[in-house]
Amino acid sequence: MEVVNGFPEGFLWGAATSAYQCEGAALEDGKKENQQDVINRQIHDERGYADASVTADFYHHYKEDVALMAEMGFKSFRLSINWSRVLPDGVGEPNPKGVQFYHDLFAELHAHGIEPIVTMWHYDLPMALVEKYGGWRSRQMVDDFEYYARFLAKEYGSEVRYWLTINEQSIVVNYIDKKNLISKEDFYNPRYRYQANHYMNLAHAKAAIAIHELVPNALVGAALDCAPYYPASSAPQDVLASRHANEFKNYFYMDAYIKGTYTPSVLAYLERQGLMFDVEPGDLELIKRGSECFDFLGVNYYQSGCVKAPTPGKSRHPKENNKTGKGGHVEYEVQPDLFEGTKNEYLVDTDFSMPIDPSGLQFILEEINDRYGIPVMICENGLGAYDTLEKDGSIHDPYRIEYIRQHIKAMKAAIANGVQLWGYNPWSAMDLLSTSNGIAKRYGFIYVDRTDDDVRECRRYRKDSFYWYKNVIATNGKNLE
Repeated sequence: MEVVNGFPEGFLWGAATSAYQCEGAALEDGKKENQQDVINRQIHDERGYADASVTADFYHHYKEDVALMAEMGFKSFRLSINWSRVLPDGVGEPNPKGVQFYHDLFAELHAHGIEPIVTMWHYDLPMALVEKYGGWRSRQMVDDFEYYARFLAKEYGSEVRYWLTINEQSIVVNYIDKKNLISKEDFYNPRYRYQANHYMNLAHAKAAIAIHELVPNALVGAALDCAPYYPASSAPQDVLASRHANEFKNYFYMDAYIKGTYTPSVLAYLERQGLMFDVEPGDLELIKRGSECFDFLGVNYYQSGCVKAPTPGKSRHPKENNKTGKGGHVEYEVQPDLFEGTKNEYLVDTDFSMPIDPSGLQFILEEINDRYGIPVMICENGLGAYDTLEKDGSIHDPYRIEYIRQHIKAMKAAIANGVQLWGYNPWSAMDLLSTSNGIAKRYGFIYVDRTDDDVRECRRYRKDSFYWYKNVIATNGKNLE
């Protein structure tokens, strides 16, 4: 593929969203609840952030939003399908109005020359399956996910070429106790996490196989949260901790998807820690078959990590992100006898305590390319910040422009070093619901006029970054000023 201005010809410039974070209409037109509807109500009750009932009201504004995307020059749009909108009970009878919504959305995108990149599952498991058998607690999820994937392939296969099965499996494993609303006996049970991860790998494999079977010329992948882990110092123990963190947090998931195998050093650690999951006959063969249907990796990149040798005696716990938006307030991940997270003093953080590190994007893209030789597509990358709507309707967000500018430069450098990069879909097209920080934490090129307390009319406004990104796309990444 010819490279123009540092980017391939036909490069997929666009942006990303997920269904529960932008659609709203949570109980409208036959849709039933999913787990994110329930979780975000809990977050609303605890901290006052908006719930998932309206969000950006994309369900009612999608034509306006697609027109704005087309005005920016989008070539692609990454979105997810709300499982409980099309199959309210997870399996069984479809919901005609929910099914038609996505047909209408895909038609609108294609009419504007925008390629849909579709995620099957972005955290929002139907509550019907959670209540029926505990969601990912049960191996039944593997077959029900395949049922869902086959339904999507038959219904939308002629309209969608790019498919992502699961969003951020590694994040789900870290926070599955909340995302699955599990029983008390499983709460913060680390072994349960890796059993659920195994079921996700089986479900992904079955879905990938189904898509390739039913959709000619389909391209299938999964989107992973990818972050390089640096050593806190040049002390050998810290360097070793960073190696272990990269294996544990990145390659364990990539190896299963792309190579069809589990990373040996991670399996050895899980065995030593009493965390090893059950594997039934035929499971590893299925994961291997799934890897043969894996066409590209979706990279979600926001930040790098920094680790040191673990403090002896510290108990295991996941990273707890900033919930306040006022800086600080981060509790770092600890994996006993493996690594311990810490602050990287060389990087500046956002208001939400996410370190800004464009070089980390180049790092992880080149790592993926050298290790696997597989094409990648950036499916999320962006800056969550407080934006101000001025009286004249303008929104000045130079901080977002600078963030994305530097990450595009990192992408260009990675391509020059041989990375097969297909597209860039930063988070997010319009302002939407942040899972942990409500509406106030804004990511979009398009401002949605509402607050956590007041839905208003969700009127749309173009931010400065809207016009800047439009020019970036028009020049295929040449003009970043």
